[in-house]
Amino acid sequence: MTDTPTAPPVDGAALLDDVEAFHRRFNVFPQEAAYVAVALWDAHAHLLDCFDSTPRLAFLSPEPGSGKSRALEIVETLVPRPMVAVNASAAALFRAVSGPDGRPTILFDEIDTVFGPKAGDNEELRGFLNAGHRRSGVTYRCVGDGGNQTVVAFPSFTAVAVAGLGSLPDTILTRSVIIRMRRRARNEHVEAFRARRDEADGHKLREQLAAWAESVADRVRDAWPDMPDGITDRPADVWEPLLAVADAAGGTWPERARAACQELVAAAAAGDRASTGIRLLTDLRDHVLAGIDRLPTVAILDRLTAMDEAPWGDMGGKPLDARTLARMLAEYVTTDGDPVRARNIKTAGSVLKGYYAADLADAWSRYCPAPAP
Repeated sequence: MTDTPTAPPVDGAALLDDVEAFHRRFNVFPQEAAYVAVALWDAHAHLLDCFDSTPRLAFLSPEPGSGKSRALEIVETLVPRPMVAVNASAAALFRAVSGPDGRPTILFDEIDTVFGPKAGDNEELRGFLNAGHRRSGVTYRCVGDGGNQTVVAFPSFTAVAVAGLGSLPDTILTRSVIIRMRRRARNEHVEAFRARRDEADGHKLREQLAAWAESVADRVRDAWPDMPDGITDRPADVWEPLLAVADAAGGTWPERARAACQELVAAAAAGDRASTGIRLLTDLRDHVLAGIDRLPTVAILDRLTAMDEAPWGDMGGKPLDARTLARMLAEYVTTDGDPVRARNIKTAGSVLKGYYAADLADAWSRYCPAPAP
């Protein structure tokens, strides 16, 4: 009696190399680190049951025609049970996650139609995307008719990739690996993706990723990857699953993953991932109250709205006003623990409401990047 030969173990590093090469055939990403991050994200979707959290993958750009939808299309061929959503409701999504067919990987294109400046608030969908970042995340809904209703907790934990113009709410951005897409330069060339011809190659890689994920699941489930220097708090939460995948794959991937982590986290911090509130604090420190201990509100608004490359001149179709400024600054506190509020400032012959640099010092030290030399 002969033993049935067993399949040789899958080389995880070589497989991720192939996944990266598949993306490079059809996508031009803005930096090398993006190819590493996206390949790891594809693989992590097959290992979701091993993690307590899952990062969102966000392909964003300021203009159309930057390759966002194509990037999402390539991801679709590689991840388990892809569910392509455009303008889907939160109710449809959380029911799909808890449905009988298994947890999908949600691919949400044109996300700017949901969270863009003309879309209005969409707190229900934002809540779903935020809650589903963690395994413990659930969405509560009343189910039943009339007075015979019960509260049901629908699981929200699932992998989500989005693509869209502009930016996203801060609560989603801080849970995301952000790829800032841009239009291809004349000297940048990729293959034209034809689903009927090319998706079979992606599906073959998907099957290999699923087989590899099954073989390393126990190891990944117990992994606690070392974080690169300076990566803590939310960025560490975002990158932990991707680094665990890289460590399981071996080869050059652990080193490349950590280098990509540091590069993309730094790029996000330098870009507009920072909240509007942090941008406001930084502009007040560096451009408005620099070298000044106090300033009336009217003068602060004049200086802010005069900044050419700042958003303060157009906040939803109108300039930043005193009411909005007060609301934004009240989110932060002084060194005494009180909300930052306008106080009286004596000027020649009158008293005006305004803000003191000392009241903002604590917020500046906690939230703003180090000032430029």
